[in-house]
Amino acid sequence: MKNWLIFGVVFILSLSLVISVLVLWKANAPFNDIEQKAEELALDTKALAVISESYVYNGNKPYITVFGVDEYGKEKAIFVPMSLEENSMQEVFLQDGITEQEALTVFTKETSVQKVLHTKLGFEEPGAVWEITYMSESGSLNYVYLLFEDGQWWKRILNL
Repeated sequence: MKNWLIFGVVFILSLSLVISVLVLWKANAPFNDIEQKAEELALDTKALAVISESYVYNGNKPYITVFGVDEYGKEKAIFVPMSLEENSMQEVFLQDGITEQEALTVFTKETSVQKVLHTKLGFEEPGAVWEITYMSESGSLNYVYLLFEDGQWWKRILNL
């Protein structure tokens, strides 16, 4: 009887683990697919020669931000719209703005933070922006947007 009980518990835990992994894998599949297509578009249009990283940025309009180096060796970020329209792509040279670390430094000087959840470079109506998502000391979710060009505050969404 004891062996059947142990078998049943192990079986249910194993089944739960397998189902959880499959659900997470399937949930990420659309993001992985669109990121791959955006990377291919950035390479095909010769906007980038080598790609180092990409992620989905959800602002007013969703973009895939693709980082890499162009054929002249300059580091760039390409913002590919979810529609994958070549003529709607935007780009910035990373040397023309503040880095992620500089954005975090500007942000932490003026804000009390419990935990920074993520920092993403995205594209909004004023141009390239750093989106910083964090938990405040009171435990609320907050978003802060800093302009990529000079680190000026653009928008804050607080206490969600």
